Order: sequence, then structure tokens, then C-alpha cells
Amino acid sequence: MCTVTYIPRGTDQFILTSNRDEQAARSPKNITLWDEGSKHLLFPRDMGAGGTWIAVSNDNRLVCILNGAFERHVRKPAYRLSRGIMALQFFNYPNATNFFTNFDFLGIEPFTMVMYDRGKLYELRWDEVQIHPKLLNVNDFHIWSSATLYDDIHQKKREQWFTRWHTGRDDFSQSAILHWHHTAGEGDPWNDVIMNRNNMVQTVSVTSIEKAVETAQMLYHDLVHGQTKQAGLKLNKSLVGMME
Repeated sequence: MCTVTYIPRGTDQFILTSNRDEQAARSPKNITLWDEGSKHLLFPRDMGAGGTWIAVSNDNRLVCILNGAFERHVRKPAYRLSRGIMALQFFNYPNATNFFTNFDFLGIEPFTMVMYDRGKLYELRWDEVQIHPKLLNVNDFHIWSSATLYDDIHQKKREQWFTRWHTGRDDFSQSAILHWHHTAGEGDPWNDVIMNRNNMVQTVSVTSIEKAVETAQMLYHDLVHGQTKQAGLKLNKSLVGMME
């Protein structure tokens, strides 16, 4: 998995949308609301390892995971910790740089992680040898595709589709980007944004988080069961815009 886009919409506002490409049996039906003291998280819980690929918290933070770092890797028989559990553990750290510095990534399968952390946008890639953190421009458009499913040629094609979509455009509503996530491509089910590879791996869901200054709304379209769920969080005003 998967295909992820980021659309800036002003200071501390954006839309991040993720198509999850996975085995259908691992796709949940609902959004989970996780309460832990003053911390609240929204995320769809993976039916396999119990983690998630996308989550948002009430303290103005978000994380999204894609499989693979820079290129397709050879999978090991077992790993120490699932990437989805790691995504949830990110919220136990006070900020992204603290997570980069102190988390033990050894024994975790390669990944690309997108993080929004109180006004800052990061990309973190782990290639099983070292981490590659990068601070991104929150005012730019961004797209990521899973390195385990899409080679350089098809990643660049997706970048071109997305660039053509947003260049010169005025409508950057959630419904507009959701339409792109459901229709973009060239009619190739193997590599379109909604993909299906002989029902072994397919796009099982589209999750979109619309982040405003004081709220975060999650829309989860479950393609396997044909249903849509929505949930929202009110952000802690005392934490919005907190700097590291």
C-alpha cells in the first residue's frame, strides 16, 4: 500500500487522503476512536496486526504509513513490530524529531511515513539500515506511492496525474480530491489509483482527513463492504501551533 496525497489549504489546514492497497480480509468496517486520558485518536484499525495506516490525534498531529522506502525490498519471514503498531506509538512521543531520535526502528519492515506535527510536515523513510527524515513545505502539494507496489515509472506517472489535476485548479474541496482518488489512471487495473491485482492485492479503502484550525474530520470509504463512515475530533486549542 498505498497512494497518499496532501493538499495545502492555508495555515494549519490541509486535506490528506490515502488509498490503501491491501488484502481485502485486512480491511476494517469502522473508524476506531481511541481514548487514553486526554489523548484521543481516530483511525481505521487493521484487521491483521491491529495497528493502522492512518491516524489523527486531538493534539494536532497526524501520521500516515506506506509500505517500502525507496525501492521494493525482499520481505523477511518475521519482523519485531508491525508498521501499523509503530504508527500508533508515534503519538507517545512529544514531537516528530523526538520520535526520529529515540524510536528503535531495528526489526521493522521498510516504510515511508508522512507526519503532520503541529504546523510542520515531515517525511520519514526507513530502509532497514537507517532513517531518512525530511522536513517538507506545508504549502506545497505532495503525493506518495508505495515502493513495494509501484516502480519508479509508475510512481512518476502518478505524480504527473496529480500535477495535471491540481495545476491551475480552483476547487480543492475534499469531494474534488476524493473524486481523483477514485478515478485517476489510464484504465490499467494493475496500476491505476484504484487498483486490483487479481484480487490478491486491491484498493480496499479510501481515507481522507480534512484538517481545519480547530477540528479534524476523517472520512473512511470502505470499498470492500461498500460503506462510508465519518468521525471528527475537536483539537486542543492550547496545542494548536505548538512549536518544537
